[in-house]
Amino acid sequence: MKRLSDRAPAVIVKSDLAALARQHLLIADIAERGLVPLVLVGPVTDLARLTGYVANSAHPLSRIAAVRQVPDAMIDSVLSSVQDWIANFDVRGVICAGEVFVDAAGFLCEALNLPGPGAWAARVCRDKVMQRIVLRNCGPSWRAFAPYERNTAAAEVFPSVVKPAGRMFSSGVIRVTDDAELRAALSAYGPDETILVEELVTGPEFSVEALVHRGELIWSGVTAKITNEDSGPYFTEIGHTCPAKLPPEQTNALIAANAAVLRTLRFGSGITHAEYRLQNGRPVLMEVAARLPGDAIMMLWHLATGQLLEPAMVDLALGVRPAYPAPNRRAVQRFVHHQPGRLRDVRYPGQTVSWIVDDGYWPTVTPSDPQAAARCVSVMVGLPRGAELGPLNESNGRSASVIVDLPWHADPGSDVLDYVNQVELDYVDQVELAIDGGD
Repeated sequence: MKRLSDRAPAVIVKSDLAALARQHLLIADIAERGLVPLVLVGPVTDLARLTGYVANSAHPLSRIAAVRQVPDAMIDSVLSSVQDWIANFDVRGVICAGEVFVDAAGFLCEALNLPGPGAWAARVCRDKVMQRIVLRNCGPSWRAFAPYERNTAAAEVFPSVVKPAGRMFSSGVIRVTDDAELRAALSAYGPDETILVEELVTGPEFSVEALVHRGELIWSGVTAKITNEDSGPYFTEIGHTCPAKLPPEQTNALIAANAAVLRTLRFGSGITHAEYRLQNGRPVLMEVAARLPGDAIMMLWHLATGQLLEPAMVDLALGVRPAYPAPNRRAVQRFVHHQPGRLRDVRYPGQTVSWIVDDGYWPTVTPSDPQAAARCVSVMVGLPRGAELGPLNESNGRSASVIVDLPWHADPGSDVLDYVNQVELDYVDQVELAIDGGD
């Protein structure tokens, strides 16, 4: 083993290609501090594509110093894969940028005596059933059914929400209105999946993003959400507004509820993303994650406050107490409605459209002055050209979204629609499909 003084200082980032493409500024911040970015990815990452980006000096991910892929996110797999990094580098921090690694990242931080959420908090955040037990006074009424209990699964009241305990991206989450729909929903899950049957909580949905330093809550932001639940039985997110335009008492109630959750978890250091429903003015916890938020929420807070969140995440991983400002604008991400079909192109007048799957990185944005007029900041497509578009039953099926930057007093609902309506989706028509043989 090398002596400590001979080892380069490094930060281990646990992620996947989709999150790395979104959070390339996180890698840049680590490198600009003179730290070596070491990246661990899971089995869903196309390793050849990622290493190609790393080898391309013009690509934002080229600052990654080394990449390892593990077949699963089990703690022993992760520890086996990073053991020589621990020996050969002076590991100063560990950052979890992907949901599947939350548990392993929490354990590794604790094992290396580095700032992190804490192994117990990370474990609870990664397991929906554990959350419901530990945070039983914060969420809806519920019951979990292990695989061997599947035939006995029942709802106390209808409508209910059925969800698999171990999935992500709203996958498998569905509203059921009677026992027949419940039985049909259960038949669609894998034989090894534990299922939660929960009370349907009505009311607007929000997320609370928080920065925590050694147990001290130092910043909170409330994000308003829109889902497609009004048009069907699913709960796919189709819009975010940072910060939510709410009366102060409702914002304060959500922040206070989230602070209580973090205290119960004995959360140590890091960023958290928790989702709530505001039912008759009372926050009801849907779930809490010990990781950065998804979609463009990090970008939206950058536009709303004028300051990136990524440096604050690196600070927390290194044990430094960051400062983060209050917002002075609002920023919105809105996904565009699509028709079933095969996507050929996306256009927006006067705007370059970012195909983030093809590019391997998200566009960088520049905040506006507080009094500046509203503008379209970016149009992004999360699927490749030729992708088959269908019903939105999970987040991975969404196509294009528009990012809009607004003055503080603008209406984040109506003032965004003009921008959304300018996004044009071009589909391959049936004649072309016939010529292509349906491929």
